[in-house]
Amino acid sequence: MSPKPKPPHPAIAAAIPTIKPSVFDALPDSAFIRESQLVQSPKRPEMPAPLPFSAPTLWRKVKSGTFPAPCKLSERVTAWNVGDVRAWIKAQTAAS
Repeated sequence: MSPKPKPPHPAIAAAIPTIKPSVFDALPDSAFIRESQLVQSPKRPEMPAPLPFSAPTLWRKVKSGTFPAPCKLSERVTAWNVGDVRAWIKAQTAAS
């Protein structure tokens, strides 16, 4: 019988960052996702985001045509198709 692994010292355990899974990862390709869930916000640094840039950069990329355009779901709600965003991420990964 193997011995149980010893838990890390509480100070070490507190220093190890915990990575929370993104909402993006759990969504089907047919879902829609809002800007606040796509990019990291300085107001919510604890929330993980799949894109490594800011909201203004996201909108610049949309305007220049280098990122998928969002869908207007209502007068005040704009969102991106998760499948389109995943395809863009995959294309960026393949290009590098």
